[in-house]
Amino acid sequence: MMEVLIKAMRLVARDILSLELTSVSGDELPAFDAGAHIDVHLPNGLIRQYSLWNSPHERNRYCIGVLRDPASRGGSSAVHQLLRVGQVITVGEPRNLFPLQPAKRSILFAGGIGITPILAMAQSLARQGGDFVLHYCARSPDSAAFVERLRAKPFAAQVQVHFDDGAAEQRLKLQAVLEAEPGDSQLYVCGPGGFMEHVLSGARALGWDEVRLHREYFGAAPLAKGEDDAFEVRIHSTGQVFAVPADQSITRVLDEAGIIIPVACEQGICGTCLTRVLDGEPDHRDQFLTAEERARNDQFTPCCSRARSGCLVLDL
Repeated sequence: MMEVLIKAMRLVARDILSLELTSVSGDELPAFDAGAHIDVHLPNGLIRQYSLWNSPHERNRYCIGVLRDPASRGGSSAVHQLLRVGQVITVGEPRNLFPLQPAKRSILFAGGIGITPILAMAQSLARQGGDFVLHYCARSPDSAAFVERLRAKPFAAQVQVHFDDGAAEQRLKLQAVLEAEPGDSQLYVCGPGGFMEHVLSGARALGWDEVRLHREYFGAAPLAKGEDDAFEVRIHSTGQVFAVPADQSITRVLDEAGIIIPVACEQGICGTCLTRVLDGEPDHRDQFLTAEERARNDQFTPCCSRARSGCLVLDL
């Protein structure tokens, strides 16, 4: 954890606020790689993860972009309403769950606010002399952050911007784009769930191997209510057994019992709460684990996931 100063705040698109954070002491900040995010501790007590969009070679600042979500659970609204230039806030050191992989060529897809980690990737690849292309999709020009910044970059010719409300010829032709890529290109996508699924399913339909597909989710898809059953969890080290009601999460039940599992997003997208499972079958509801990792059933995200079996034995 460290304290940082909010040096600047700028509205960079409709409902998208960019924050520049610097060291309170003036020292360099911990290094990060493209795709990294920081945990931001907000004044209302929430902790939220925001991707760093600035170039990783910059050690004097962290820059994040936050979309004000009408369905906010309190995070994005707190950023827009409660944070101001000159405030000192607490953030975690950068963590990277969405790193660039060594590759001859990379193809980057950003949807809306998903441009934040993708912008850092483009800047990093350009600085390294990497071969890449960036496709940035947004509903309209006024909802697209950092477009002018991208157009001013030396790699502007490698950026294609697509607007839903624009002319048909400038819209993303996904199949054609993917078919033109070499067989060893690495694909990166970030944005709304529907956009990401469109890109990933399109690549899979053309035979892209899963190891070449990289993604980062900003939010979990909503789950239907009234489908959950009660179950039990057993703590392996003590033998304690706790009932988890249909309307409570595992982490909440354990927290009330004094067994603390660190959580951040509470949606299964950040991996902070990842816990080993020694027995039983989890009902995976995260967007952090891969399909192969889920199939092993030896770990899960207790902030949102539940159980298919009557009891889960946790390595706690």
